[in-house]
Amino acid sequence: MARSGLAAVLPPLFGISALVLIWALVARGSDYLPGPGSTLTSAIELFSDPFYRKGPNDQGIGWNLLASLSRVAQGFGLAALVGIPLGFVLGRFTMISRAFQPIVSLLRPVSPLAWLPIGLAVFQAANPAAIFTIFICSIWPMLLNTALGVASVPQDYLNVARVLRLSEWTVFTRILLPASIPYVLTGAKLALGIAWLSIVASEMLTGGVGIGFWLWDEWNNLNMEHILIAIVVIGVVGLAIEQGMNLVAKRFDYRSN
Repeated sequence: MARSGLAAVLPPLFGISALVLIWALVARGSDYLPGPGSTLTSAIELFSDPFYRKGPNDQGIGWNLLASLSRVAQGFGLAALVGIPLGFVLGRFTMISRAFQPIVSLLRPVSPLAWLPIGLAVFQAANPAAIFTIFICSIWPMLLNTALGVASVPQDYLNVARVLRLSEWTVFTRILLPASIPYVLTGAKLALGIAWLSIVASEMLTGGVGIGFWLWDEWNNLNMEHILIAIVVIGVVGLAIEQGMNLVAKRFDYRSN
């Protein structure tokens, strides 16, 4: 057990140590990039009071992070409410899927920042525009993966349901939903990652309160230590979101049980 524990811990620890060493070497030859030591000192000072408030545009990193997570939750929730049911419809009915295929193929590759001006024009406010951007960018993985899961249900199951004259609701609850849950959760995990990327980019342009705005504000102040801290925080939160979704997906994936 001790050997397996070391085998699980040592490689990541070695990788992080190598990254910090490269960072220190690059910072030593740069006039602008701070090193790990000064960044750590700034991080300790920053996180000693993460929820201070000195005005609408001067708030602690904790408030900014909570504001970003709130927008992600709202945009992701709306995308799930629309994308998952629509994915079931597209996977169940071939003609509807063919009708929607050109629309999905056209809109899915559009960059998140391209949707932001549309949101600002429609809602006339930064916060709903950012939520709209998250919604429109995170809906596609859930829609496509759900449709794939429904379409992957063996035709024999549906033939038996037709012979037994099961209602569409019974087919959905007894056959389609249990078989497609792993696909739905995979789509949700991908969508949540895209939502987190989108909100950071959106907040850098819209301003207000949020981790993206905070990062851009620190750039305007030329505070490179805080910029590096923001990058680490964004990465850690993204990793936590991904690992949380992995646990949920593993819990409900019948293929791993």
